[in-house]
Formats: sequence, C-alpha cells, structure tokens
Amino acid sequence: MGIIIALIPAIAWGSIGLVSGKLGGNAYQQTLGMTFGALVFGIGTYLIAQPTLDARVWLFGILSGLFWSLGQSQQFQAMKYIGVSLTVPMSTGMQLVANTLAGALLFAEWQTTKAVVLGLLALFALIAGAMLTSRREKTNEPGVTNYGAGIRTLIISTVGYAGYTIVVKAAVLGATAVVLPQAVGMVIGALLFSIGHHAFAKATAKNVVTGLLWGTGNVFMLMAMAQVGLAVAYSLAQMGIVISTFGSVFLLGERKTHKEMTWITWGSLLIIAGGVILGLMK
Repeated sequence: MGIIIALIPAIAWGSIGLVSGKLGGNAYQQTLGMTFGALVFGIGTYLIAQPTLDARVWLFGILSGLFWSLGQSQQFQAMKYIGVSLTVPMSTGMQLVANTLAGALLFAEWQTTKAVVLGLLALFALIAGAMLTSRREKTNEPGVTNYGAGIRTLIISTVGYAGYTIVVKAAVLGATAVVLPQAVGMVIGALLFSIGHHAFAKATAKNVVTGLLWGTGNVFMLMAMAQVGLAVAYSLAQMGIVISTFGSVFLLGERKTHKEMTWITWGSLLIIAGGVILGLMK
C-alpha cells in the first residue's frame, strides 16, 4: 500500500510543470499562485483531519515550507531558461541524489547489505535515466536556452527541495498536521522571493490550480514517507518525470529530434526500472 501511495505524488507533481506552462506567468507568479493553492488545500486538510498543531509542528512546518518555496521558485525559473523537458529530468536527478543519500546516511534507512545493493542499483538507474532524458543533440540551429543560468538555479532548487523533506523527516511530523504550517511557510517564502518581480497578476490567480495539485501530491508523499521511508517515497514520487518530459513535448510543443526522443524513451524506462527496484526493497 505504501508503494501505491508513493506513486500518487508522481502523477500530481509530474503534471505541475505542464499545467503551469499552460497557465502562463513568470516564475514568481507561478510560485506565489501555487502557494496560495497549497494554503487552500492546507486549510481544508486541517478542517477535515483536525490534527493537533503545537509550537513544534508550526516551527518545523514553516521551515519546511520556506525551503520548498526556494526549491520551487528556482525550478520554475530554470524552466524559463532551459524548458520543462530539460529542467524536470535534471532537477529529478539532483533531488534523487540529495534525498536518497539523506535517507540512507542521515536516517539509516538502508540497514542490510541487500538494501544497500538494491538502493545503489536503483539510484544508478534513476540518475542514468534522468541524464538520458536531458541529453540534447547538437544541431546547427541557434540555441534559445541559457544552460549556465539553468544549472545554477537547479543547484539552488535542489538545496531547497532537499531541506523541505529532510526537515519533515528529522522532526517526525505527522502527514496531516504539517500540511497547514508548511503551506504558511510556502506563502511567506514565495512572498519574500517575489518582491520586485510583479508577482500579483492574473497568472498568479490561475496558478492556484497547481497549488491544489501540489497539495494532493504532498499529503500522499508525507504518508508514504512514514510507511516506506524517505529514500523510497521520494524516489518513487519523482517518477512523475515521465509525465513531465513526454507531456512537455506533446502538450507544450517543446521540439525534440528523433535521437532525443529515443534518449527520452530509454531514460524513462530506466526511471521506471529504478522505481520498481525501490519497491522491491520494501
């Protein structure tokens, strides 16, 4: 059951880049609108579940939300630089390294030789898959992307995303209890990052939808972390890369050559294989 729960975030989060791409707006408008949607989801979760919210939950929940807002705003920015079909696979690879190693080294989730061997094999497959999907064929066409800026923003994004999950795991926060404080932290962070970037616009309101998508994935992600651990839960959640990568080509019209589509296909298969291996660990 934990594996099934962990796949729900893959569907929800894998659709975010596609939905935000269709809704439009700059990275700050997209992030702020997304956090408002997450706040609505958080309030709804609180009213339904009515979890106990003490000072500790609020403190670490808000801190986790601040880390997330850093990660998401920089990922949206990277999408502007290098496109969804490159950003998501590269971001996925970086996040997998950070979170899987955190789960294994900080939280001792790999306690047997078998777990270590399978975990490393899965990690190799996932990262190799992410690298293949992001591979780009050299052509004579003039470049329209800024790879240097894209890489820099993705490194910052990875720090934010890693902090978002590690804080929740380290503080042992309940899945339903942390949702509202986390959303508050997300809104605070998004507001701070958006200063001077014309964040309040029509596109901001539209992107509330992406926040609802994220909230759905977040709740199931936190539930999965409690059942199968951070390394497995986060890695399975990142299988949404398949949705993002293929969707950006067929729905957002990002151009790919025949070779690039071949690399994307093989990369996606490796990512799925890595997810299956992680499932076998439990």
